[in-house]
Amino acid sequence: MKIICIAPGYPLRGGISNFNTALCSNLAASGHDASVISFSLQYPGFLFPGKTQFETGEPPDGISITPIINSINPLSWIRTARRIRSEVPDLVILHHWMPFISMSLGYIVRRLGKRDYPVIAVCHNVIPHEKQAGWKILSRYLLRACDGFVVLSRSVLDDLSLFTDNKFRIFVPHPVYDIFGEPVDRAEAATYLGLKPENKYLLFFGLIRRYKGLDLLIRAFARIKDQISDLKLIVAGEFYGGKEEYMKLIAELGLGDRILLRDQFIPSGEVKYYFSLADLLTQPYRTATQSGISQIAYHFGLPMLVTDVGGLAEIVPDQRVGYVTPVDEKKIAESILDFFIHDRAEEFRKNVETEKKRFTWDGMSQAILELAARIRH
Repeated sequence: MKIICIAPGYPLRGGISNFNTALCSNLAASGHDASVISFSLQYPGFLFPGKTQFETGEPPDGISITPIINSINPLSWIRTARRIRSEVPDLVILHHWMPFISMSLGYIVRRLGKRDYPVIAVCHNVIPHEKQAGWKILSRYLLRACDGFVVLSRSVLDDLSLFTDNKFRIFVPHPVYDIFGEPVDRAEAATYLGLKPENKYLLFFGLIRRYKGLDLLIRAFARIKDQISDLKLIVAGEFYGGKEEYMKLIAELGLGDRILLRDQFIPSGEVKYYFSLADLLTQPYRTATQSGISQIAYHFGLPMLVTDVGGLAEIVPDQRVGYVTPVDEKKIAESILDFFIHDRAEEFRKNVETEKKRFTWDGMSQAILELAARIRH
């Protein structure tokens, strides 16, 4: 089957690019002719809050990635639609993750015209974490052009009803990421990161935006710092605004020597060191749909703490692989304290190995192909 995946791909960085690459690679490994049509320009510089949109390292093996979509150039949208039509695919898979991109993708899908193959949208969310003017119009423009939908959390399945009554929709949990290498020895990870292996480490990982609740975690950490004297918090990710507020909070709470800031986008080749050293991944999000960060933790066998928002509780069973807490600094602090005081690590890590079998790329690919077959018939 010839399958075209429309979404960011290498060298564009980030969670959507990682997901698209992993899915397309799995389809190709299963014997399908799968390729990626990516962006030559994803975000104009003035809309991108980070330092760079590009990943370092080697491109993925086994799939073709063609960067031809310019998100603000309609002529590229026309060329992209023409390219897709000329390849005569059996299936097109695209991704919905933010309204700004929906403008270009919605136009491309409509430009495909009458066709005998389905277009399926993988919806990472349909309601953005940070709303901008016109987001409903843009999201609706894309979603109503698609033939079917795969959502990664039940909350998004509900949200989808705000935009379409299309019956071809399925929920498939976010698969485990296995694209960041294998775990390394704790001592090796500590040496690489320049840290002491004998300390205990919390990990906050990924791009830092207000909805991810880093301030809640910092306040929670302050509550327990004296009870676990060798506990450190690693914050590994690039700040997308508000860094000064976090630094002020850290100083006010006297945590300057307990919080280790790695204020940068973490390259793919370094991810394994953070997840191999950490004792507990912390995701104190105020809002969420699902999280690729949790699925990185599953791959590395790392217990997790998440807040009870969106679909996070669907993939992190409370008191089995970690904790599901309210969005409350006191409850977050109590769970962290419980983890270390009662030495839950071995029990949770064992359960992580069992639970992660639920989340496979084979399962994701098969579900999409079955949905495509239903749409055709």
